Amino acid sequence: MSFAMSDQNHITDRAALLMHRARVTDPSALFLHQAAAEDVQDRLSMINRTFTKVAVVTPFADVWRGAFPDAVCVADDDILRLEPGAHDLVIHAMALHWANDPVGQLIQCRRSLQPDGLCLVPCFGGNTLTELRAALGQAEIEVTGGLSPRVAPMGDIRDLGALLQRAGFAMPVADSATMTVHYDSALHLMRDLRAMGETNALNARLKTVTQRAVLLKASEIYANSYATEDGRIPASFEIVMLSGWAPDESQPKPLRPGSASQRLADSLGTLEIPLKD
Repeated sequence: MSFAMSDQNHITDRAALLMHRARVTDPSALFLHQAAAEDVQDRLSMINRTFTKVAVVTPFADVWRGAFPDAVCVADDDILRLEPGAHDLVIHAMALHWANDPVGQLIQCRRSLQPDGLCLVPCFGGNTLTELRAALGQAEIEVTGGLSPRVAPMGDIRDLGALLQRAGFAMPVADSATMTVHYDSALHLMRDLRAMGETNALNARLKTVTQRAVLLKASEIYANSYATEDGRIPASFEIVMLSGWAPDESQPKPLRPGSASQRLADSLGTLEIPLKD
């Protein structure tokens, strides 16, 4: 089964994305990946189980090998180089927002898991870079009179959680936390995004260099709207953590509706009052 789509339906220009990622030379610029790796390690430490066959889907293998030195690391290509049923833990690391077929990515992760294997997916949520989106959009409208796609679409936590169910995972869970990073200006933030390989790679983006007037106006709007008392500007990065298990007969299953053998009111020692029709 192929998960690739025709070029005209692609959200992401993969050639541009790979070019942007190739510019990443400073490991410290990947601090969001490092924070996600630490979060994954913390969560695994609370699971009473040892994982020995780990795979990580990541564009930056060096970051994740530091946390999981024995893991098989594969790129986040449309077709993942994962062997079916070969792993007890798969981590899809901070790349789902660039996937042309996110459900297909998760299905491939599930298929690579052994029964009762775990999949963890740290990814950007919909509240990521909300300030930059607003400032860039307003600046472009004021300067050019139009609006173009500039930031990759990122799902909210409910939509992202639903992807796990669509991909066939058991016991899906989604939670999120927002990291706020402060910069001297919006231009410094944009420079940092470039350093981490997260600049605009949308297929529908304008293929020309952004006008300097747009960037300067966006920086001005950003500062006027969001600057803190010390004159710096905040940038929000929502990190959503998705988790799901490959189905297995040993896993707990919900009871059939109406199969309870005891009334909840009896267990709580309360009086049950029937509602009127």
